[in-house]
Amino acid sequence: EVHVVESGGGLVQVGGSLRLSCTATGFHFDEYAIGWFRQAPGKEREGISCVSSRDGSRIFGDSAKGRFTISSDSAKSTVYLQMNNLTSEDTATYYCAADRIFRRTRVCRPDEYDWWGQGTQVTVSP
Repeated sequence: EVHVVESGGGLVQVGGSLRLSCTATGFHFDEYAIGWFRQAPGKEREGISCVSSRDGSRIFGDSAKGRFTISSDSAKSTVYLQMNNLTSEDTATYYCAADRIFRRTRVCRPDEYDWWGQGTQVTVSP
């Protein structure tokens, strides 16, 4: 069974940083995708960044470029999202998700991902 668990959220001041962690286990495929998404109150779920387990190919949304970095630790089966220079616009519930196939699309699409973590809250305060 596939399990996805994310952590690392919390309360941070504007301009601060957080590192979110995601561990996805139970896959039996040659390639799978791990993606980071977020959803703010009243907003649709948004793709932030996603990565291929096979070759490290990755996609970044506009909100992530220049501020967020996705990385992985193969030994720990963990993918990280480093978030820097946070603003109030970054306040949201952040989700990690996994899918069997990494699709090289312009953005990471939530509807393409089958297995989701429960989310971790990020709140950016003044």
